[in-house]
Amino acid sequence: VQLQASGGGLVQAGDSLRLSCTASGRTFRNYVMGWFRQAPGKERELVARINWSAATYYAESVKGRFTISRDNAKNTVYLQMNSLKPEDTAVYYCATPSTEYAYGRYNYWGQGTLVTVSS
Repeated sequence: VQLQASGGGLVQAGDSLRLSCTASGRTFRNYVMGWFRQAPGKERELVARINWSAATYYAESVKGRFTISRDNAKNTVYLQMNSLKPEDTAVYYCATPSTEYAYGRYNYWGQGTLVTVSS
């Protein structure tokens, strides 16, 4: 399984960005996809996830600002980030478990894409 993330960049507070993560190597639609982030000096945290039936979960810190979605025809998961804040600055990773139709340990990870939000 290969995950390729893209879309990061340098933006100002209040701006928007959309991250993309394209998967290959298995049947994409059957698996949970998650977006994580890790800020300097902090632990990696789950930002959002979407399951095989498009049910979503968001961390409290991003609710109402971020939207996760998936396009199964393109094997791609997106993270639309609006009203960005300086505290959203982090490396963002997409990840997925190895078991279909289940939540569990995220075994496969993309390479990370840096999001920097200036004040």
